[in-house]
Amino acid sequence: MALLDVNNLSVRFDTQDGVVHAVNDVSLSVEKGESLGIVGESGSGKSQLSFALMGLLARNGRAEGSVRFDGREILNGGERLLNRYRAERMAMVFQDPMTSLNPYMRISEQMAEVLTQHQGLSKRAAMAQAADMLDAVKIPDAKNRLRLYPHEFSGGMRQRVMIAMALLCRPELLIADEPTTALDVTVQAQIMALLAELQQEFGMAIILITHDLGVVAGFCDRALVLYGGRIMEEAPVDPLFEMPSHPYTRGLIEAIPRVDQGQAALRAIPGNPPNMTGAPVGCPFVPRCPHAGEDCRAVMPPLERFASGRARACHRDIATITEAAR
Repeated sequence: MALLDVNNLSVRFDTQDGVVHAVNDVSLSVEKGESLGIVGESGSGKSQLSFALMGLLARNGRAEGSVRFDGREILNGGERLLNRYRAERMAMVFQDPMTSLNPYMRISEQMAEVLTQHQGLSKRAAMAQAADMLDAVKIPDAKNRLRLYPHEFSGGMRQRVMIAMALLCRPELLIADEPTTALDVTVQAQIMALLAELQQEFGMAIILITHDLGVVAGFCDRALVLYGGRIMEEAPVDPLFEMPSHPYTRGLIEAIPRVDQGQAALRAIPGNPPNMTGAPVGCPFVPRCPHAGEDCRAVMPPLERFASGRARACHRDIATITEAAR
């Protein structure tokens, strides 16, 4: 049995302009100790998918389908149920640590609150564990820096604080939503190396939400490629890069800068991400796809398995896409 099993998950938002279909019929699973990357451009539905898993959708949002954690249905389970799972069994690291941390509270108070609320520890015991976790995420002089405010940390150190807070209750699943956004390249590498080390130490599964295929290549076991709120492709990481089977995946890979080929080799995907307002019809990638036909405009292709651990949602066969890319 998978640690996390998601079936036919859809997320909708009621707005003044109509219903926004942010996530459409997504199914996925995560095994214990596994690293799953969910990749796609901004607006593809990645973050709303993760918020739905955690029960953190905005007030005008609603989720349908099934989310089972260790066999227990938790989607729309209510605050009482979700509070038992959040932090204790599953936790999340958000994109911007400065807006996620309370600027008026010391780090010590914010971290201790997690342990007093979820594990019933005394404040002294909670402070000791908080210092130990700051030390685990490699924050120097952890015991003394506990008493600092968020603005007294650099961006990379604030992200380490957020990771430490998420791991205080030793969750079995960590969802990291763009954990390296707005960090410079060196700090990004340090944060990803830290996550890999902590995953080994704590034996947890990780869902990495990102737009950066390079990060996925270096960190994840499997990847889901999301576009227009739908899964376009699913594969283990190595086969995904060796032979992408969907035009969108191929476009993402070709848009990655490569030192050995120079800037002239870059190929941007033309057009813009789709408007998600209104019921989706056909494949959402149609306006930007060089292989699109009338069948693509009329009917969304199902996500079909074609090899071990691999699936794609495309009306065109793999040979056609591969040949056209040469």
